Amino acid sequence: MSTLQLSLAAIGALTVGAVVVYNAWTSRKHAPRQADPRREILREPVSHAIEPVLDIDPAANGQTDQPQEPVLRDTFTHLSQPDRKAQLDALIDALAAIEVDLPVSGDAALAALPSTRRVGTKLFSVEGFVQDTGQWEVLTPGRRYSAFQAGVQLVNRVGALNNIEFSEFVVKTQAFADAVGGSVNFSDMIEEVTRARELDQFASVHDAQLSFTLCARFAAWSPGYIHQHAAQLGFVPGSIPGRMVLPAAVQGLPPVLSLSFDTHAAMAEDPNQSAIRSFALSLDVPQTSREEQPYARLRDAALTLSAQMDGVVTDGAGQVLSEATLDQIGADLQQLYDALDARELSAGSSQARRLFS
Repeated sequence: MSTLQLSLAAIGALTVGAVVVYNAWTSRKHAPRQADPRREILREPVSHAIEPVLDIDPAANGQTDQPQEPVLRDTFTHLSQPDRKAQLDALIDALAAIEVDLPVSGDAALAALPSTRRVGTKLFSVEGFVQDTGQWEVLTPGRRYSAFQAGVQLVNRVGALNNIEFSEFVVKTQAFADAVGGSVNFSDMIEEVTRARELDQFASVHDAQLSFTLCARFAAWSPGYIHQHAAQLGFVPGSIPGRMVLPAAVQGLPPVLSLSFDTHAAMAEDPNQSAIRSFALSLDVPQTSREEQPYARLRDAALTLSAQMDGVVTDGAGQVLSEATLDQIGADLQQLYDALDARELSAGSSQARRLFS
């Protein structure tokens, strides 16, 4: 073989080698970033995290669930039990008083309840009055009650109580009263439906579910990579694949924040090969007390994760969110909190959690 042929062969080999190396480098560069195996990744869901549906269209009155904007900081290690007392409230429920001649056992009252605790799309509840304590409470076996009250929720994110639902409430309450030997006094249907519509109007204007979208600048992320970075900020796996939550300080309450990405990527046969280019951080504003500083933690989480994961924080339309925009969102939320407080529906209260559900 001549010198020229040897030279051409060598050049060809070098070219092929260079192409192979370049392709390998390109493939490695664009492969999903993987979690550091030296760090522990939380994988098991936690039972104390309640996951609400997140959204951010105040004008939609909860008819649709669509995320808006997020961040986080502190985590909580002490978890206490939520309040288990009765929750019926004339502010957000239509109530019916049930009188009985003789005390009724909790077991008998429970047996008299309808098979479903819903009236249309609204929550139906019955509570008993304990004469010894002078308190209303959720019906409990072994107790004796000297009176009852039934209630149907006026409004939720599906809409306001209507005439048909109120009529169903009357039927179910009367059946319960007959079963426990009581007499029932109902409020006026027209008044309650009118009150429900007014409350629904308020709720539709003051509902907010924020969601920030974090987008990868260059290399995509694997599910494990997202889990690992989010876990460092206190997020734990949620009840469905592709979802993580930041638990509230009180066990049983909705999480402060949620993180979600493509469920199919999380359930892939080999998740390490799933390429995720964005995920959402979300805050359901009325569900979380302002004392938890949820927006500050949402903003902090978004900025921290974007910096650590080489991403950018955007809104749902893909527009990058500036510091000034984030400040304005925070200021607007403070006004919303004040409006909820003034209506005695403070964010995170049991009434607000029921109303905005």
